[in-house]
Amino acid sequence: MTEKKTLRIGGMSCVRCSAAVEHALKQVKGVESADVSYASGRAEVVYVPGEVAKGALEKAVKGAGYTVIEDPAEFAKREQKKMVTLFIISAVFCLPFLFMMILMPFGDLPLRNALHHNGWWQLVCATPVQFIVGFKFYKTAFLSMKNRSPGMDLLVALGTTAAYGYSLYLLIAGKDEFYFEGAVFVITLVLLGKILELRAKTKTSEAIEKLTRLSPKTARVIRDGEEIEIPCEMIQKGETVVVRPGESVPVDGTVVSGSSSIDESMLTGESIPVEKFEGETVYGGTINGNGSLHVRADRIGSETVLAGIIRMVEEAQSSKAHIQNVADKAASIFVPAVLAVSVVTFVLTLVITKETSRAVSSAVSVLVIACPCSLGLATPTALMVGVGRGAGMGILIKNADALEHACKIRAIVLDKTGTITYGRPALNELIPVGITKDEALRFAAAVERDSSHPLANAITSAYDGALPEATDFESVTGQGVTATVEGKKVMIGRSAWSLRGGSLTEDIASRAEELENAGQTVLYMSVDGSPAAVVAVADTIRPDSKNAVSDLKELGIHTAMVTGDNRHTARSVGDAVGIDETVAEVMPDGKVAEVERLRREYGVVAVSGDGINDAPALAAADVSFAVGGGTDIAAEAGDIILVGGNIALIPQAVRLSRATMRKIKQNLFWAFFYNSVGIPLAAFGLLTPVIAGAAMAFSSVSVVTNSLLLKKSKLK
Repeated sequence: MTEKKTLRIGGMSCVRCSAAVEHALKQVKGVESADVSYASGRAEVVYVPGEVAKGALEKAVKGAGYTVIEDPAEFAKREQKKMVTLFIISAVFCLPFLFMMILMPFGDLPLRNALHHNGWWQLVCATPVQFIVGFKFYKTAFLSMKNRSPGMDLLVALGTTAAYGYSLYLLIAGKDEFYFEGAVFVITLVLLGKILELRAKTKTSEAIEKLTRLSPKTARVIRDGEEIEIPCEMIQKGETVVVRPGESVPVDGTVVSGSSSIDESMLTGESIPVEKFEGETVYGGTINGNGSLHVRADRIGSETVLAGIIRMVEEAQSSKAHIQNVADKAASIFVPAVLAVSVVTFVLTLVITKETSRAVSSAVSVLVIACPCSLGLATPTALMVGVGRGAGMGILIKNADALEHACKIRAIVLDKTGTITYGRPALNELIPVGITKDEALRFAAAVERDSSHPLANAITSAYDGALPEATDFESVTGQGVTATVEGKKVMIGRSAWSLRGGSLTEDIASRAEELENAGQTVLYMSVDGSPAAVVAVADTIRPDSKNAVSDLKELGIHTAMVTGDNRHTARSVGDAVGIDETVAEVMPDGKVAEVERLRREYGVVAVSGDGINDAPALAAADVSFAVGGGTDIAAEAGDIILVGGNIALIPQAVRLSRATMRKIKQNLFWAFFYNSVGIPLAAFGLLTPVIAGAAMAFSSVSVVTNSLLLKKSKLK
């Protein structure tokens, strides 16, 4: 019998760190498997309880150079604060070098010469950056070598140490040409990239915490004929739970007595509450309306649908594929190759020329020109510009993976309520019977003004005039509302109840049936017992939805609307906006299944949604779009947030992703090309460290400049 344990890992700085942690955990006796995700900072360990010593897993993680943490959000906050402080320190010491470089094109100026040829002040400015700010690079470089997984930090440590060490050698030797600025700028810029990366990582814990808060802490149960309040974890299966108006349902169960309307939007995304009567099922975390219910507890604790949603979000986010950074993957081969070339260069040059200074110069030139500044900047600078441009367009990109994956989207799942539609009922049509339309709307709004039902607001907000007073108001659960307006008894609700046997003309009855078949909620109003109006309320389609779907199709993306709403409503909305396929009456786990189906058929799948019910599907998708204005949980689970709920931004986000990835590929090509050409030239002694440093700086400037061009490029 095995058990599974989740560890939160702190201190990982690249995907190769996760490999090191995974390797360390697998070496623990009794561990059968370990899966470490750099993206989520989680380690899923399957082990045999009796064989794993207490604290052995934590000790293994610590031995690899990382930490097991309790609060990932707090740890990330501390790390970011520490890194920002180091960056500020580094930037301050960079300023004199920056001033020196600015003056270089102006020729033989006294101030420029004083800065450039005075090695002692350069040593004073460079030393704190190299050994205080850069200590983290040395530490990570040592750990990467210890764990046999060299990464970018080792290249930074080697390159900057070479530049600093050779400059110190020249200073002691009495020379006046130094390369301290190369070490200082590399450390500062790479540290900036790491800060941006840390800010971009997804914070999954907040989404899980908000989901957990949906379930109440206490509940009232009937024991020995008495109603008592107990913690929810003490509820037993089969017990009767009392749910009062406005409370959250604590369990999944069956209504044994009472009737009410339940807000199930956290499951279905549907904004209109569902009427519940004896014998019907209710779900934990949903919100009770204005009726009181007695519910038999059928599923409790971890068995509830809400608990299942939480598990799905955790598992989907942890298992989400993470594309490794191209530069990090190349580093595992690049680092030993550069070291070998540098050593060979030193030996061969010394043997051939018999000149130690020339051998050192050539070897250091190899390390300096190979310093991965341009390689390290190739991706983050393009991402930074892409993310910045997206923010200006109302597209908030939460992590780099999302921007990278968005260019590959081949199918997208769109939620109906709150995404394609506004997610709130509105008066769609009013058909008067025997009275004027204005009079019918005035009577209806006057009665519904005192009702708390979501449909009531749709009716009252449609009338902008002064409303008469309504007296003797009464709400009948599951039927409708009634009141006296201007001395007349007005009833609004289900046809059998509100019309009380009154008949509609064949044309009006037929029109009402058409509206119901189109998925709209149809209410009937009578005045003094006579039919007075048919009122149709429905969730309205966003004006930008049709164009958004059309744009997605132009981009070669298959569109699917997957919703928990009924088939009639879903089909009507899908047809109106031109969706390729519509899947209705789907629960949260069904949405995840649809994502998997589309992935098998098309490839990379995106999901767009705004509700709690969308969170598992958002987490399971390759790219997830959370519609701004939706739930906080959807926003946390989403990779990209569309501000203002404008789904027309989805195709723009795809275009932005494609443009950004083009820039990244261009940057990486030139960075690798620069190293491929520069290293051989340095090895053959055709480049001095000065030229190597300048070439390194030029490569960095070219990468940044190319990335900045993304600001003005057309998205098409």
